[in-house]
Amino acid sequence: MNPNAPPSGATPAPWWKHGLVWMVIAGPAFVVVAGIATLVIAVRQPDPVVTPDYYRRGIEINKALAARDKAALPAMQGRNHAATPTAP
Repeated sequence: MNPNAPPSGATPAPWWKHGLVWMVIAGPAFVVVAGIATLVIAVRQPDPVVTPDYYRRGIEINKALAARDKAALPAMQGRNHAATPTAP
């Protein structure tokens, strides 16, 4: 005797009437919907193209940063000198 069998004379419920089946189907269905939404966003809003002269602009930025650091050098030396104890 099978304990999982329906009582005699009763017909089993169709598969779509079981809640667990819908929970199992919901996971992959949600992933498919999220993938389609991601594809729509990617197609409608493409990433901007990097400028062709990105290397030259990067070098200019580095030169500007080096000039700024060089201008602050006397202040850095004074700060470091004040923090260093004098030798006896």
